[in-house]
Amino acid sequence: MKYELHAIKSVVGRGEIMTRLGDICEKIGSGATPHGGKEAYCLEGISFVRSQNIGDFSFSANGLAHINNEQAKKLSNVELKPNDILLNITGDSVARTCIIDSEYLPARVNQHVAIIRGKKDIVLSSYLLYFLQWKKKYLLQLASAGATRNALTKSMIEQLEIELPTIEQQRKIAGVLDKIQEKIKLNQKINDNLEQQAAALFSSLYNRSNTEVRYTDLIQILGGGTPKTGETAYWNGNIAFFTPKDVGTPYTFITEKTITEEGLSHCNSRLYPVNTVFVTARGTVGKVGLSGVPMAMNQSCYALVGKETHQLLVYFYTLKAVDRLKHKASGAVFDAITTRDFDSEQIMKLSDDDAKAFLCVAEPMFQEILNNGIENLQLSTLRDFLLPKLMSGEIDVSSVQL
Repeated sequence: MKYELHAIKSVVGRGEIMTRLGDICEKIGSGATPHGGKEAYCLEGISFVRSQNIGDFSFSANGLAHINNEQAKKLSNVELKPNDILLNITGDSVARTCIIDSEYLPARVNQHVAIIRGKKDIVLSSYLLYFLQWKKKYLLQLASAGATRNALTKSMIEQLEIELPTIEQQRKIAGVLDKIQEKIKLNQKINDNLEQQAAALFSSLYNRSNTEVRYTDLIQILGGGTPKTGETAYWNGNIAFFTPKDVGTPYTFITEKTITEEGLSHCNSRLYPVNTVFVTARGTVGKVGLSGVPMAMNQSCYALVGKETHQLLVYFYTLKAVDRLKHKASGAVFDAITTRDFDSEQIMKLSDDDAKAFLCVAEPMFQEILNNGIENLQLSTLRDFLLPKLMSGEIDVSSVQL
């Protein structure tokens, strides 16, 4: 295996080459915004990737924007290619990174996301992804050094030092983690399909209903709160704590952020049971989901509880209401949905027979969705445990069979 001579700084313990990220990549650079900003977006066309589409390890199509061919031509210098790595470089989601899913190509990317494209004969894209995830804490430290907002610059990324094994070693290291990621992605696809089936059935029953009621006649809206961030004793407990940043899928929420019982007593949120419906109401507006575990929530969310209405129906009623309300969201500082907005919303109420028929089909589906979500959380925990050990060489991969 040949490496470019200028990229080599030193050879380290396991035959790895110490180099800079900029020396093993053919492209590192951020995207751009089309002329006209949001007004340039269209319902179909070329995918336009934004920071909200970038998760840790995985790409999300939720809220994926599109631009037309003319706008895309003007942004040809930020065109995404298969296996490109996407790294969020500004804001609260800085340092999140994933690989673009080929099914969403052709695509362009905005200025809050960097494209990292490795040289194929030197480094595997998946290995680069895992390297960046391994170094995420360091990237967050770099990003927080700015005077105003969290940001990673092109120079910071280029100067990252990486211990680069041979392609064969990279393949073995990445292969272990890829297997876990493949199972997580499969579970997510199964969940997407199940939710779509349930949504289609609900819509068919909803659209034939002739009973219109106020949303708040069926559903109670409850708020949340946050303990003082400076009080470290309030965090890392045994109670799950949901915020809009934890939105990963449009249905079941499982969050890794936790608070203590003392933390719960110092915020305005109660502990909500499994299958409580949450909606994000500030900033990232209109994401709706069912809690996968008992959890509290912060003040940027609402918990929605049915008045003699099954929570699965609350979920789908809320989807119908929020689909209209999120387009009306506004605020002086950030977009928001208020309880008053919900109070003015009208929805169609399913008949008792239709509700029973729907729940008979949908409840087993959502139980499987929850089971898959819990399995993915366990797989993510395993992945995060193995990642530093594999990347540092603590786990020997020489005997791994590909």
